[in-house]
Amino acid sequence: MPFIPHTEQDVFDMLEVIGVTSVEALFEEIPATLRHSILSSLPAGLSEMALTRFIQTRAQQQRDMLCFIGAGAYEHHIPAAVWDIATRGEFMTAYTPYQAEASQGSLQLLYEYQTMMASLMGMEVSNASLYEGASALAEALLMAVRLSTKKTSPQILLPKTLHPHYRQVVKSILSQQAIEVIELPYDMTSGRLTLAIVQQYITDNVVALALPQPNFFGVLEEVDGLTDYAKAQDVLVVGVVNPLAMALLKPPGQWGEQGADIACGEGQPLGIPLAAGGPYYGFLCCKKAIIRQMPGRIVGQTQDVEGKPGYVLTLQTREQHIRRGKATSNICTNQGLMVTASTIYMSLLGPQGLRRVALACHQATRDLRVALTAIPEVELVFTSPFFHEIVIRVPQAKKLLHVLAERGIQGGYALEEYYPELADCLLLCATETKTAEDIKLLTEVVRGNHE
Repeated sequence: MPFIPHTEQDVFDMLEVIGVTSVEALFEEIPATLRHSILSSLPAGLSEMALTRFIQTRAQQQRDMLCFIGAGAYEHHIPAAVWDIATRGEFMTAYTPYQAEASQGSLQLLYEYQTMMASLMGMEVSNASLYEGASALAEALLMAVRLSTKKTSPQILLPKTLHPHYRQVVKSILSQQAIEVIELPYDMTSGRLTLAIVQQYITDNVVALALPQPNFFGVLEEVDGLTDYAKAQDVLVVGVVNPLAMALLKPPGQWGEQGADIACGEGQPLGIPLAAGGPYYGFLCCKKAIIRQMPGRIVGQTQDVEGKPGYVLTLQTREQHIRRGKATSNICTNQGLMVTASTIYMSLLGPQGLRRVALACHQATRDLRVALTAIPEVELVFTSPFFHEIVIRVPQAKKLLHVLAERGIQGGYALEEYYPELADCLLLCATETKTAEDIKLLTEVVRGNHE
């Protein structure tokens, strides 16, 4: 049907019914700082043809930049087949598969995604995805609180080596439920959490410890020892991991003697391109024994009356399906299209392909470290092993970022805003997309800026 906008009379009638004098009054509670600005640079009253020409002209002003920024969103090569398949009508327009008999294709894909993700994490079960990585961590920690017998004044240990945005989201969500979030400092030499630090903050009320791998600085945490100690103190362990790194590193399910209880993180590295804020998706895996507390939904495989395999929504502990008071989550949005792309990506690459990509990322970062630290003014900040990100200290780091940008290079992430103790430090990332020529160009600009 054609789109017919509301007439002035329609708007007047609706406002009169709800008792508001104007549309502006309806939205007056929204702070002025959050309102959109006037598009003063856009001419008024353009025809469709003129507007198209205007936008095309503006688009030509954009330029692709060589990206060495990671910090939670990573540039990887995505085979063309991934999104060619994911954007087919059957996948792109499919809605939540409430009717199993009409949604077997979508359900089978989600089942295969769960199987791949559980295998990648070394866990027994996976849900069908969450909104994004930060809220997935919040959900995992809420899950840990529900599982714990420590119901009085529960505390969560959150290392400062976790992504700062993740920590902000966790605090925002958990603080509304009388859960105390305790941030753990890190060792300034190694750039990671130590057992001695954890021991200082362990109390009888601590419910869970979140462990990043790799952490926000790209450093590899000593997850085995930390996991064993936490389990000995009756503390659940939540692994917050880069899924691509798990093709190379020990997965959460194998940490220490018993493994982590829950694994979560951001699925973007698995076939999702960089974009202005997303969309991404969060993954969540756990041990089978605690599956009833997992938020979201789980797809299971069964047989029909003729003995043929079929797929159904086996577990749906979200608020749309059961009483709100018993729901495990009210924010567990399922990112079906992103999961579709990741499933295709993992299927195309396979276990060995994922491992080769992870190795190529690590090698590129090793090459980047060698090239940059050969410059006298550049210092490697942390001594620990790393995956595909490193932290360097360089004089006037923020100024250097502007110099690099002028040369078409996104030269890293300035850490000072969230880590004042790391002033003049940059977090740089190199994935398999970075060539020797790319690294040489970055190095030459950095060197030239300090000569």
